[in-house]
This record gives sequence, C-alpha cells and structure tokens, in this order.
Amino acid sequence: MEHILNYFNHAAKTWSRYRRKKAYYWNHITRHCNYFIPPDHKVLEIGCATGELLAGLDATDKTGIDFSPEMIRRAKQKWPNINFEVMPAEAITLEEKYDTIIMSNLVGVLPDVEQAFSQLKNITHSRSRIIVTYYNRLWEPFLKMAEWLHIKRPSPLQNWLSTTDLKNLLYLAGFETYRVNKNMLIPFYVPVISWLFNRILSRLPLIRHLSLNNYIFARPAPIPHHVAAPLSVSVIIPARNESGNIENAVKRIPQFGKHVEIIFVEGNSTDDTWEVINQTKNKYQHTHDIKAIRQPGKGKGDAVREGFKQATGDILMILDADLTVPPEDLPKFYKAIAGRKGEFINGVRLVYPMEKNAMRPLNTIGNYFFSLLFSWLLEQPVKDTLCGTKVMYRSDYHRLAQNRPFFGEFDPFGDFDLLFGAYKLNLKIIDLPVRYRERTYGSTNISRFSHGFILLKMATFAAAKIKFW
Repeated sequence: MEHILNYFNHAAKTWSRYRRKKAYYWNHITRHCNYFIPPDHKVLEIGCATGELLAGLDATDKTGIDFSPEMIRRAKQKWPNINFEVMPAEAITLEEKYDTIIMSNLVGVLPDVEQAFSQLKNITHSRSRIIVTYYNRLWEPFLKMAEWLHIKRPSPLQNWLSTTDLKNLLYLAGFETYRVNKNMLIPFYVPVISWLFNRILSRLPLIRHLSLNNYIFARPAPIPHHVAAPLSVSVIIPARNESGNIENAVKRIPQFGKHVEIIFVEGNSTDDTWEVINQTKNKYQHTHDIKAIRQPGKGKGDAVREGFKQATGDILMILDADLTVPPEDLPKFYKAIAGRKGEFINGVRLVYPMEKNAMRPLNTIGNYFFSLLFSWLLEQPVKDTLCGTKVMYRSDYHRLAQNRPFFGEFDPFGDFDLLFGAYKLNLKIIDLPVRYRERTYGSTNISRFSHGFILLKMATFAAAKIKFW
C-alpha cells in the first residue's frame, strides 16, 4: 500500500498536465458520467486525483476524496469551489448522503475492493446511484505495449477484475447492478475515424464488447420483505371513444396503497365518453376519488402528460381505458415500485398467452422488433415498449418533465417519452408481465402502419440522443 501511495503522490506533480495531453480519453469519461447526473445531484467522486472529472460535471454540489495528500493539495489549489478531502476509499468518514457516487478508474488499484464498496452504504440513501468505470481487460496487452512505447504513463499493478467480478462485489456489499455500458474503441483523437469508431461502432451489439471502457451503474439493493409506509396512487386513464368501459374501470380498480385517485382524461371523443365519465364520477363520489379532465391537445401522450400534471399521488400509473390490461393487476405494479424493485415499472403483454383477438399478428411482430431495439438502446431488458401500463414516482416524473427538452415533445403516444426520460434520469426499469385481454367494447385508436412509421422515426431520433451523442 505504501508504494502505491508514493506512486500517486509523485504522479500528482504532472497529473493535470498528463490528463490534458490525453484529454480526448478523459473527457469522454467525464461526458458520459455527466449525461446521467442531474445538475441538482449531490456528487461524490472517490479517487478524485486532482479533480478534473468533478470540475467537468454540471452538478453544483461536488465533493472529491483521495488517499493521496499531494493530489488533494493540488486539487484544492486548482478548484477552490469544490470540496476536497484526504481520505482512503476503504475508510470513508464523511457524514453526508450523496445522490451520485463515481469511482472512475479506481478499482484496479484498490487493495480491497469489497471493503471500499461496503463503505458506500454509509454515504448513500435508497435513491443513490453508483457509477464505476474500469477498463476492459481485453485491452491489457495493448495498454502494456503503450506503456513500453512511452505513449501511456506506467500504472501500478492492476487488479484482475471483469465486469462480472465487479457486479458480484457490488452485490456482496449490498448494491445491485442495473446497467452496464461499454464504449470507446480508439482512445485518442483521429479526425472522423475516432468519431466513427467511438460514437457509432463501439455502441453496436457484439462490437461493443471490444470497447476499452466499462461503465457499471448500481444502486442500493432493496431490503427483502421490507414494508415501506403506504403510498398514495394516481391512476391516469386516457379515454377516447370508450364510454362503454368507463364504469367498469372504476368498479374493477382495487383499493391499495394509502389512497387511490382515478383521473379520466377525455380525448376529443365522438361518442358520449365525456358525459359517461361525469355520470360515473357523480355515481361513485362517496366511494371513489375521481377527477374528470378534458385534454387540451391531441393524442394519448398529451392526455397522459395532462393527467400526470394534475395528479396528486406519490405514484403515477397509466391504465388504458380499453381495459385490455386488467385493472386488477395494478396492485402488482404498486408492490413492485413501493418495494423498490425498480423505479420505472413497465407492463409486458408478450409473456403470457393472449386471448385470441387481443393483438393482431402485425402488432405482435412490431412489438417484438421494438423490444429488441429498446433493450439495446436503454441497456436494460425492455420486452414490451408499447404496453399502456407504465408506473413511476411522481417526483421522478417532475424531473423527467423538466428534462423533456433533451429529447423533445415528439411522442404522440407517451410510451417512448417516458422510457427515454427514465433512461436519462438513470432509473432502474423493470418489466412486469400482465395478461393481455381482448377488447369488450369499441375499437383500437392505433393505426398499424402510419403509427408504426412514427414509432420507428422516434426510435431513430432517440438513438442519436442515447447511443451516438
């Protein structure tokens, strides 16, 4: 341990200059971390060296710790607006709780990685995020050659850690990994070539496993059998030409959580849906908390956004008014999100057998296609992107809405808007299988071909914002 400390104290003299020479590589890591960190997050970097990564983040509340006194001395001189402290990763004495904790290119030199990870329990809360970056060990021969050629600074002997090893060590310390990202094939700048290989090729399936940088995203694991305080729920029901389903929706939604608020958002119906909503609201006013809203614009996405805006529950749920997803399944979604199994619960219709006419063959093919596409885009398994039932915390939705200009308000359906927003917020997305039923009233408002083309356009646009930025 003493020789590693001496190495970094000595390296501190030229560390900033060396990082400037290799700015393309280091700035790429900073930019990738910054993508997932909201400006209002309280951020800690463990093993911060002279503080360049922290300085490059948009967050305003930033702290860095490092076991090298010389690194910290220089960091304080260079970045007086950032809090820096001398502290080893294996013995953290900070008393704050942090929203995001970064360990960039650190785990390779730690004498006890599990001990360092176990320290994180004292400085995280239930919604904290851990970002661990480490190089792909397939690159070991090339990095050694670069050191021999004096292209790269010689490094201390590194721990032999794979992505699986790091996920396991995080698990042992009480954290669960929910996303792994790999990128960068060329760690230096070559005009056009670096852009092509690092922005495009390194993000593609199979090829990405050859990338230099691994990013592991983790969060505190939920405590088994932990029962949280009951939370209130708002169930948003967009309804266009669904008058025959309105009363059934109210009657079939179970009571669960602390309180259930039902919000119908009527969307320019040509039948008597609006009148039936108000009749139902009056009929059940003594037993149910029902709101009736007429959406200001067009499309299901606009209806969902209007309903979410007026909701008061801790948890927001979408239930399609066609009732093809049974309202009786909503408590399953509540249990999943209240039990911290995930922060965005996505309904999946493609697991259990469907009723005969529940989904047309072309729709099924399209759903499977978008499932593969989105699982790659979002780096988490998403089996059914277009299931109408999606659930998230209202506090997260407010952050998503503030961040909406990043992707733009281009989604008339609302499903992609929420999935993309959840990814950008660094939420854990969990699929929850439901049984998909045949409609008993009315007909679908979805056009397979024109709407399918719109969805494909949106996915292409989002790929540029998620994979190839």
